[in-house]
Amino acid sequence: MLVARIIGTVVATRKDPRLVSCKLLVVRPVDPKGKVEGNTLVAIDTVDAGVGETVLVVSGSSARMAAGLKDCPVDAAIVGVIDTITVAE
Repeated sequence: MLVARIIGTVVATRKDPRLVSCKLLVVRPVDPKGKVEGNTLVAIDTVDAGVGETVLVVSGSSARMAAGLKDCPVDAAIVGVIDTITVAE
């Protein structure tokens, strides 16, 4: 699982029929303190998240296990909106 911040949206008028009606968002991985780390990626939104929110993202075969995505060609899915993160140091 990755912690990421949503930084944008993707509009694709032509796409695989299994992705019709799916919201695609651009996410950037962040560390627990919010510092950017890693490259941006496109993820399917399964929890009605929005730009600026911090979210949980699963990738690979785990992404296809998210609600309603079993047979979809996806590699990343947003599966949770994070309210707070607490790190003991």
